[in-house]
Amino acid sequence: MTGTPKKSILLVEDEENLHDALRLNLELENYEVTSAYDGSEALKAIEQEYFDLVILDVMLPGIDGINVTETIRVQNNNVPILILSAKNTSADRVLGLKKGADDYLNKPFNLEELLLRVHKLIDKSKKMSDRDSVSDTYSFGMNTIDFRAQEATTRNKEKIQLSKKETMLLKLLIENKNEVVPREKILQTVWGYNVYPTTRTIDNFILNFRKYFEEDSRNPRYFHSVRGVGYKYTE
Repeated sequence: MTGTPKKSILLVEDEENLHDALRLNLELENYEVTSAYDGSEALKAIEQEYFDLVILDVMLPGIDGINVTETIRVQNNNVPILILSAKNTSADRVLGLKKGADDYLNKPFNLEELLLRVHKLIDKSKKMSDRDSVSDTYSFGMNTIDFRAQEATTRNKEKIQLSKKETMLLKLLIENKNEVVPREKILQTVWGYNVYPTTRTIDNFILNFRKYFEEDSRNPRYFHSVRGVGYKYTE
């Protein structure tokens, strides 16, 4: 059965009763929830999976929520982060936001307000990722891609039929022109993987794009692999 995939949330809270209550309510709102109970567990989950949102307690065993937030941002991961904190001074709030949190909610909080903020953060993130959507056709160099027809015309006037996934990957890279798109985001967006397999699939697609569109596939101008991070289209 196919349909819109559930939005995935990483819930990081070590207080078990609160964790269980939040998880239940998020699942009732049709979110897919992954649980973590300390900072190390949270960072490991973020390395292995794609999430649409992280709900993060500040007071965690081991690595605290502020350091988790900072580590996520240092890794160039733009996942929305909602911090939950019993610390309710303005200095604590400012520190959380300065380190990269998108929103900050003090404990005790109203459950309805939390669910509303979760929805707004995910919705805002989706709108931002969709904002640079390219039109049905796109040209670069002597190449033209027709996304709707799933075909390309190369610099040699050769017509190439593209697979659906090739088309989706090209569109994603071009929409994020001159920016590295993390491997995790590609796998989630194009392949729908939530837990990442070890695969050279994307590498093979990039090699195909170089063969189709580059004048010299060994010295690419447009399609680049950024070791350990992701892939980039430049113009």
